[in-house]
Amino acid sequence: MEIRVIGGGLAGSEACYQLLKRGYKVKLYEMRKIKQTPCHQTSDLCELVCSNSLKSMETSTASGTLKAELQSLDSLLLKCAEKARVPSGGALAVNRKEFSCYVEEELNKFSNFERIDKEYTQIDSTIPTIVATGPLTSDLLAENIAKLIGNSDNLHFYDAVAPIISGDSLDYDKLFFANRYDKGEESDYLNCGMNKQEYINFYNELVNGKVANLHNFEKGEIFESCMPIEVMAKRGADTIRYGMMKPIGITNPKTGERYYAVVQLRKENVEGSAYNLVGFQTNLTFPEQKRIFSMLPGLENAEFLRYGVIHRNTFLNSPEHLDCYFNLKNYKNIYFAGQITGVEGYVESIMSGLIASINLHADITNTCKYLAPSTTITGSLQRHISTKNIDFQPMNANFGILPPHDNLIRDKKLRKIAYYERAINDIKEYNKNFVL
Repeated sequence: MEIRVIGGGLAGSEACYQLLKRGYKVKLYEMRKIKQTPCHQTSDLCELVCSNSLKSMETSTASGTLKAELQSLDSLLLKCAEKARVPSGGALAVNRKEFSCYVEEELNKFSNFERIDKEYTQIDSTIPTIVATGPLTSDLLAENIAKLIGNSDNLHFYDAVAPIISGDSLDYDKLFFANRYDKGEESDYLNCGMNKQEYINFYNELVNGKVANLHNFEKGEIFESCMPIEVMAKRGADTIRYGMMKPIGITNPKTGERYYAVVQLRKENVEGSAYNLVGFQTNLTFPEQKRIFSMLPGLENAEFLRYGVIHRNTFLNSPEHLDCYFNLKNYKNIYFAGQITGVEGYVESIMSGLIASINLHADITNTCKYLAPSTTITGSLQRHISTKNIDFQPMNANFGILPPHDNLIRDKKLRKIAYYERAINDIKEYNKNFVL
């Protein structure tokens, strides 16, 4: 049987693998060889547009918990991410190009896989399909989706991307490698320390910097975790100093010096030939980014490999149109996956593609569908996108969406670990009822 997957991002690629290994002929439609989005730069599958980090692997985090859940479900993309991993402390950060290559290599091993490079604009409800076109869905397909669901009440918010800087252009005499609280033997982050006057000068320029124009932009439409740094800064002089520029726990190992504010740079690859400015999502104009970010000590001659941008993300009012299996209501053959469904984040998108494909397979084979326990991040996100909410917003992995633990655990870290242990135990027990 032929199944169509629309969109070659994280959700679409994971869905392809799950369907291919179950024996289906999969046609993956990806338009970026002939028509680019406002933010992508290549036609590679699984191109990471924003950060190169898939967040924490720690068992005391919701992100680490979700990864462990997906590993129990044989996620291809997490395996590829491990192969493309670059040093990033406790986080899973990848070399973007290698990650994409590994995914494409694995999918191309299947003789029943075909990539079709064209813009897909008309959904055929008679053919089993997973729509995983993401928040940058083309206008023509978005119009077709609106007709399919019977209205055009797609929601949207604005997402921002941080700049990437050439490692060769940095002044390493002014920068230093160090882990927060000296955790680990070798640091994976390059740090830029600032004294109070340097920070004040930078802050004043940042909040007064010229931003790029956005049509129909409204302040309230920015997703909180993607807030541009200049918007965050305008909330107060210390907001970013307690956020992405917090100095707590960081000491210069060369001098023993502590700082008023610290900017961290994360490697884009193992070689360190490119660095991402952590938390510096921005909507400043390109000349302003060059001018203002070059005020940071060590970045005076920074060469920008990619400037930060802000772009509109579109997602469905999923509780109105999708069930907890990611199935479009009233259309048995049509599933959605990825950020277009209202899950927010890389690994969350992988999860949705994986679960949508399992459930499409269940529909075809007339077997039980997969709804993970509510004690798991996976199950809680499935319920989030299908539970009516008058103000439905994108959701990422967090322990706040889980039910309270049966035992009262006052220690915060121990409580998080207990959430992790419960989730992994429950999903493994639940998986025993499925052929995965």
